[in-house]
Amino acid sequence: MDLSVITVNWNVKELVSRLIDSIFQYTDGLNFEVIVVDNDSRDGSVDFLRQNHKDWIDNGKLKIIANNFNAGFAKANNQGLKIAQGKYLLFMNPDMELTENSFLKLKEFMDQTPNVGIATCRLLYGDKTVQANVKSNPRLCDQALVLLKLHHFLSWLPRLKRYLRKDFDYSQNQYVEQVMGAFIFTRYELMNKIGGWNEDYWLWWEDVEMCKAVAEAGSEIVYLPITEVIHYEGKSFAQTHGLAKQKRFNRGMLIYFQKHHSVFAFSILCALQPISWLLTYITQFFKIKPRSQSQI
Repeated sequence: MDLSVITVNWNVKELVSRLIDSIFQYTDGLNFEVIVVDNDSRDGSVDFLRQNHKDWIDNGKLKIIANNFNAGFAKANNQGLKIAQGKYLLFMNPDMELTENSFLKLKEFMDQTPNVGIATCRLLYGDKTVQANVKSNPRLCDQALVLLKLHHFLSWLPRLKRYLRKDFDYSQNQYVEQVMGAFIFTRYELMNKIGGWNEDYWLWWEDVEMCKAVAEAGSEIVYLPITEVIHYEGKSFAQTHGLAKQKRFNRGMLIYFQKHHSVFAFSILCALQPISWLLTYITQFFKIKPRSQSQI
């Protein structure tokens, strides 16, 4: 089999159903399967998918793993990985939609570039504007600024410009350090080599960890505007309140820095946690809209 597409669903049955429809509508020239891992959705997602996509399930092209608990993003992706049969893997969010035969283009690129371990494509918001999905590796200074929410106002600072890749040209193929986990096209063999997604992370920062592991394994990460996918970003996690999101993000940051940075850097970020929570509470109280995942 050429490709296994793995998506983790949580309470977005109509969006994941639209994603599935678009995959089967536009994907041609590939032997592929779609694996949906449902994280104990309470909106009837599993029954909805089984009723509306019965033919694809019956012929084995669509597989559904129905969890009776919310396993988080990394663990759920690994559940899909365990049953995947494709030479290539695509981990993509459920709130996406294809508009062309994107998978074939990416597969052909990967066939020709064995040094590349992860590829991502151009992501568009629902209004067709380009979504930032590339960053540089995180460092203490830029993450301290993020915790203090200064990236909202001071994104022109050199440290933040470097981290957020404000100079990035989304019209050009480029090797990069880090891509958003919303759309990761990779190799089954490589995922087995690095052990899949690191389950120390429940949600957020698991993609940063994966990109680091892929680079350390000697593979490149590349951004490819040869195709584009619509991303109606954050629809699952939008159901979680602001302070809970911030704590989840912060926890992932601390896990990453404890693993890969100095005790000093880890300690500084730990010390900033209460300030980060307070600032989040204030923005939530005054109903200040937070930035999207791609901008932090």
